[in-house]
Amino acid sequence: MGAPAGVQHSPIVIQQPDEGSIAYAGWKVTIASSFACMAGFGSIVVYSFGAFIKPLNAQFGWSRQTISTAFACTSFTLGICSPVIGYLLDRFGARRVILPAVVLFALAFGSLSLLRDNLAQLFGTFIVIGAIGNATAQLGYTRAVATWFQTHRGAAIATLQAGSSFGMVAVPVMAQRLLGHVGWRWSYVVLGALPLVIAFPLVSLFMRERESAASHELPDFAGALTATRSRAFWILLVTLFLAAMSTTGTITQLSALLTDRDISASNAGYAVAVAGASSLAGRLITGWLLDKYFAPRVGMALLCTTAGGLFLLSTAHSFGAAALAAGLIGFSMGGEADVTPYLLARYFGVQKLGLLYGWGWTAYATAAALGSVLLGRAFDQHGTYAGLLVLFAAATFVAGIMMLAMPRYLKAESNYTSTVS
Repeated sequence: MGAPAGVQHSPIVIQQPDEGSIAYAGWKVTIASSFACMAGFGSIVVYSFGAFIKPLNAQFGWSRQTISTAFACTSFTLGICSPVIGYLLDRFGARRVILPAVVLFALAFGSLSLLRDNLAQLFGTFIVIGAIGNATAQLGYTRAVATWFQTHRGAAIATLQAGSSFGMVAVPVMAQRLLGHVGWRWSYVVLGALPLVIAFPLVSLFMRERESAASHELPDFAGALTATRSRAFWILLVTLFLAAMSTTGTITQLSALLTDRDISASNAGYAVAVAGASSLAGRLITGWLLDKYFAPRVGMALLCTTAGGLFLLSTAHSFGAAALAAGLIGFSMGGEADVTPYLLARYFGVQKLGLLYGWGWTAYATAAALGSVLLGRAFDQHGTYAGLLVLFAAATFVAGIMMLAMPRYLKAESNYTSTVS
């Protein structure tokens, strides 16, 4: 029977879990993205590259500068293509961009097993890897995760970024062991299979953006251009450039650098893994700090820590000193990976996050390529990396001081809130 006339029933409201609850749907997306990111460009390319330098040198006689130029190719291409990937993420959503990129990335990286004494093949393959690589890394997943969170956005981004740190721990050790047991060709095959085995099914099953932010209308391109005229954006870009040139370039050479100093190949791999483990800690701790404190101050502390690690590495000749230096660099690198997307979303909102983060990756990748080539050239010319590492430490310290000039984001709070509510 119907309700008596004049009697109105209140609608039944189902209380949804909030962001602090593990049952909140956004955490499922975040955790899946974290594990998928573990098998992406950042982990597999960056943190295995140094392990292959000596095998490729022995096989083909290529100098370290030449091999490092391959990394420069992938970094420059990644930098050029990242804004395009960011635009596509804003336009079509993460799932439809990431899935084909994962397949292409896996095939391209695995094809390095077919290398011959042909530099065009080497450089061409790394160019392809760079073109689609960032869709399989943090850039590919950050916007989707950010749409789910407001009060716990720092922690969510940190959890996402933790996947790369797990990759930093596992990939260097895995690469060294594979090289010792199956050689460099099969090592490329095994590492290239990881995105298909890990990332592809996770993205297929769990990747989605929050309903209110997933309409995928044309991205706010005009708003993104307006953002590039702000002081905050350019400080972020310059500090990102200086830090990436100093740290990512160093990580790509770390294994070779340490074995040059009579540290065993296995211990060199463990030192790189220490950087990965400390990166995980840095990301998780920084995510908590970002939700509680003014983010530019957090970024300043992290960059100064990086400077200390680079200076220590310039003189490290024992496994203990090398591991400590790698730990300091890894911790601060991990934290800085949280700071950049957090501040972009905080200052400018999530609607244009993909495009702005893509431009940030252009600066990052260009700097990483430059740092890797400079380090390879320094060794070829002087037989040591020490002098350049001291200069890198100084550049990173300057980047940390620059963070003091970042503006307050109180006036951006209304824009920030409206884009996620």
